[in-house]
Formats: sequence, structure tokens, C-alpha cells
Amino acid sequence: MLSQVERGPGSGRAMPSATALDCAAMDAQLADPLLGSLVDGRLRIRGCVARGGMTTVYAAVDERLGRTVAIKMIHPPQPRRGQAAAFHADRFAEEATGLARLTHPNVAAFYGQGVHGGVPYLVTEFVRGRTLRDILDERRRLAPAEALAVTEQVLAALAAAHRTNLVHRAVKPENIMVAEAPGGGQDLSEAVIKVTDLGLADAVEAGGAEPSISAAYVAPEFVSDGHVDPRGDVYGAGILLFELLTGRVPYQGERPVEVAWQHVEREVPPPSQLVGGLPPVLDDLVASATRRAPGARFMDAGAMLSAVQSARHSLADATTRMRQVAQETMMVDQVRPADRPSWARLHEEPAEPRTRTVTASAPSFAGLVEQAKQHYTRLMGDPRGRMALMAGAVVLALLVLTGGYYLAFGRYDTTPQVTNLTKEQAESTLRGMGLEVAYAKPLYREDVPKDVVLVQDPAAGSDVVSGGTVTLTLSAGPERYVVPDVSGVPWDQAIVDLQAEPLKLKPVKAGEKYSDLVPKGSVLETVPKAGEEVEVGAEIKVTVSKGRAPVTVPSVEGKPLAEARSILENLGLRVEVEQVDSDKPFETVVKQTPALGTGVERNSVVKLQVSKNPQGGAMPDVGNWNCQDAENSLTAMGLRVEVRGVRGDKREYRVERQFPGPGSPLQPGQRVVLRCER
Repeated sequence: MLSQVERGPGSGRAMPSATALDCAAMDAQLADPLLGSLVDGRLRIRGCVARGGMTTVYAAVDERLGRTVAIKMIHPPQPRRGQAAAFHADRFAEEATGLARLTHPNVAAFYGQGVHGGVPYLVTEFVRGRTLRDILDERRRLAPAEALAVTEQVLAALAAAHRTNLVHRAVKPENIMVAEAPGGGQDLSEAVIKVTDLGLADAVEAGGAEPSISAAYVAPEFVSDGHVDPRGDVYGAGILLFELLTGRVPYQGERPVEVAWQHVEREVPPPSQLVGGLPPVLDDLVASATRRAPGARFMDAGAMLSAVQSARHSLADATTRMRQVAQETMMVDQVRPADRPSWARLHEEPAEPRTRTVTASAPSFAGLVEQAKQHYTRLMGDPRGRMALMAGAVVLALLVLTGGYYLAFGRYDTTPQVTNLTKEQAESTLRGMGLEVAYAKPLYREDVPKDVVLVQDPAAGSDVVSGGTVTLTLSAGPERYVVPDVSGVPWDQAIVDLQAEPLKLKPVKAGEKYSDLVPKGSVLETVPKAGEEVEVGAEIKVTVSKGRAPVTVPSVEGKPLAEARSILENLGLRVEVEQVDSDKPFETVVKQTPALGTGVERNSVVKLQVSKNPQGGAMPDVGNWNCQDAENSLTAMGLRVEVRGVRGDKREYRVERQFPGPGSPLQPGQRVVLRCER
């Protein structure tokens, strides 16, 4: 398995990632033939973005959808010892297509796959931002809060992948994209993280190639026996957190194989050994994720995600308490003149604060009881004391009764019935009683109009604290979604797009039609059309392109009707003629439908509009002319001349007869027969 381990960060300083600089260096040595090329008839490659161990990444524009995408060209497999290199495109396609089922906000979306020029490729979302490696190169390491925030989003993406039985196998900063935080600040706690290349290693391996794994992040079990499962991704995430906190990876070596075997033979050190002041909870997290034995780690990314979230909350609570203590200390400092520096003390202030210790002994419980007895005896021995004691008892009883009634009944109102009312009616009713209104997430209902109250909490007739809050759940109306535009998308991919959450539409192939613009096997149109609203699970009828029709309509405009008819009928097409007013010569084709270059089926109708202009030239009299001169003159008039009776030089013959005869109406291109004799 060590043959699959690529060179990664191996020293105390993280090595630069594969970035656009790699592409620039490659372009400086050899012009990239893919730049500007068109992939799959729609993806125009605009530039090289990055080059890594398994792929070269290009930015491309989907000319059909008008969006920027990333194309990952898979590096061809290297031949194994004693064997020829072979790439199984069908197995690669099968594995890659399965990536479409993984959708998560922290995962770069998968759009499709294919083979271009013999090289397999994947099409994914183009994430605008920088790699985490670029940020580490710039900042070296992150604050604990930032490191945990980044790791949390990475684990959220990996957990989604593990739920669909996908294992990344290459968790490292080069495969993590960071979108800029709101406001363009440097704090990554609010940044959006996208994990790339999920499932890429499995797809490449299914195709017959060996995926490259970075030695700095490789799990021990992969090095020793080639096995990897979700716990291998957990190990990679633990190494990633170590590097984010310390600015370096735990092991170094001259060769990748040396770094890889250190994962097998050594335990990852606590980050606090390299960076002082790190909380112990971070050491515990890294240790639990990077145990050499897979069974001693978190079972998957979801389990580690829970631990990271708990660590973030504990650090946040600790930070809040420290801030409170600091604020209290500052307030105390402001009223303690003795703590001023010596040069700022008043003359009458002592150099050191006076300290006075007051010691008071707390009375025992038995002593308190004895004092109460003595006080009661004095009151009962005095008539005025007895009256005061009785009055106090009556007042206390009234207070208890009044307070008890208020606590049990008086402070409550009865919740009115507002279900089935509109939002405005419900708000008016509740606020008229002095109650506040809050809203829960709306629910879709086919039979209830939008903004009508479905549920209220508390329920009608229940007690609610005076001035309290009633939470309303409103109807969102019928659940409707916009039909996505899948025109030009291959039928298999259109099925995935239409069945994706939350649409769950039911695509049905309604038929096939020829198209000059849409490739064979791709979607031509849908019913309902793209942009129309439908309910969840609605049936979508899809018409698929049969590709270009077998017959291409030629241009016959400007030709005589007879010639145009002959051309079209010889192609198996039918001709329909319409006489129109025109200044063109009689029976000249003025317009044709379909136009030149259109693909049609055999026996299709081509409609011709021909001139009915009655004006035309007259047949000249060329009788007794030199046969050659007569032919040249008539040909110059645009007529088709047929010479008969000539055997030899036409200049030695004279025109004996002509057809049509002199003065006959002529049309351009008309056939004229000359009979010549010596």
C-alpha cells in the first residue's frame, strides 16, 4: 500500500499545496492542449486551477447553463510491475455516478462525469475561495476557536459521506476550501468550509488506478494492511486539527515512507507540547481521534463531530467566565486607590492598602431556636405584644392567601381559540388580550390556504400567563416546487436532478424527437416546462433528443422550380409549392422552409415559395448565326443551351432552327435547343 502514499508535509513547516502556481509552472514548460477545448459539447475549459497527485483541476464554463464548474481530469494509471496500465471506464463511471446521492452544504456538489480524449473526468461545483493549505501557509496556525470551527464543518461533511457509505481517504488541507468570512475578516469562525474530492479515491481505484494518499495524514491501518474505513477519515481529521493548532504535522522524514511508518509505530503527541496554553480538552480530542488502534478512536465522523461541538461549547463558556472576572476585576481596580502606581498616588494615601480583618462567629442553629423562644415568651407576656402578634398573623395569612390565589389562578388568562383564523385575525385577537405572538416553522398543507393558523400553543382554553406568549404554526399552503431546467442534460443525469430532495419528481420518458441542437440521449423538453410550479412527487414527462435527423435540407433558393424540385425529391423529400408576388423571374424559388442545413426525416415536406412574376424576356432570333456565337449569346442570357447536329468545330456550322422560336417568352435558366448545319 505504500506505493499509493504521496509526498506530503513532512517537516515542522507545512509544505505549499498544489495550487495555480503548479499550473503556471506546467504551462511555462508545455502549452496545455486542454485550454480552450470543449468537453462533452458544453464545458469550455478556461484555465488550470490546481494540479495534485490524482487530478488536474480546470475551471470551465458550462455554455448551456451559463455557470462556472470545476473539471477534475484524472491522471492516467501507472503500469504496475509486470502488467500494462489499464483504466476501466465503466467501473469508474459506476462508482462516480454514486457520488450524486451525497448532498451537504459543506461538500462541493457533484454534477457529472465522463471521458474526454481517453481521460476520465469529474464535474463538480467550482468553489470560490482559498484552500486551507493556502491559509496555513500565510498564518501558520489558527486560534483554538477557529481551529474547532473549521474542524466542525469538515466533520459535518465527512459525517454525511459516512452515512452514505463513502470514505474520503484523503483528508488534508489541500482538499478543504475556505470561503471568505462575512465582512472579509480574518476570523475563520464564521467562514464557510467546503470539502472537495469526496469519493474521488474510490472512483479512481474502481477504474483500476491507485489513488495517492498523503503520508502526513495516512491512517496506520492503511500503511500496514491497506484497509481503510470511516475511522481512517477520523484519524485524518485528528491530524488536521493537530496541524491547525500547532502549525505543523506530527511526523517528519526525508521520504514519504519514513513519515508513513511513524503513524504505525508512534502515538501522536499532545498539541500543548508544541504550543503552550492550549486547553486540555484539545489534547483529549486529538488523542481520541488519532489512536493507532482503529477500535480506540471515534467510530465515525459523526461521533467526533459531537465531541468537537462539546469542546467548542466548553471553551466558549470558559471564555465568557474569564471575561466576567476580568470586568469585575476592572471595576474593583477603579475603586482601590492603593493599587495605583506609586507615581499616581495622592499624598495622603499610604503606599500599601490598609487591611482590616473582621472575624464574626456565625450563631448555631440551637442558639437561634433559643433566641426565638425567648422573644415569643416576651411577646405573649405583654397584652400589646399578643395583639401585635395576632395582627401580624392575620396579615400574613391574608398575604399568603392573596399570593397563593395569584400564583395559582390570578396571574393566568384563558387562551382564546385562534386556529383556522388568518395570521392577521389571530394577531389582532391575541394582542387585544395583551398576549405576545411568536411563530413556529410553517407547515405545508394541500387543503389549507397560506397564513392560516394550523396549531396554537398553548391550546384554546388552556391557561396562559398574563402578558405571556402564544406560539402559532401557520400553513405554508400547498407545497410547490419549481421544475428545474434539465434541457440539454443527459437522460441519466436528468433523472438524478429531478428525483433529488426535496423535489422527488417522477421523470417519465414520453418519447424521442430529432434535434439539430441537443445531442442524442439528452433532454429536449419537459412537460410541465422548466420554471413551472408542481407539487412534490409530480410526474414530469421528458422528451429525449434522437440527435440530428438523417436528411439535411439543401439550399434551393434562387433556383428554378423544376431544378429545386428535382434536388429535393432525389433526397426523398416532398415538395409543396406556393405562388407569391415577387420581382424575381417566373417560377424562381424565393424562400424555402425548413431553412438550409436543417435536419429532417425522409418524406418530410419542404415548402417552396416561387415567383409568379409574368414579366420575362423574349427569345431572340439567332437563325443563320454562327453556331458557336449563338450558343455564347444565349448562355450569357442565363439560358441552358443544347446544340445538336454538330460534329467538329461549331464555328463551321450555322443555326438552322431554334426552340423556342424567336419572340417566345423566356425565363432565366430555361432550356433552348439549337439545330445547326454546315
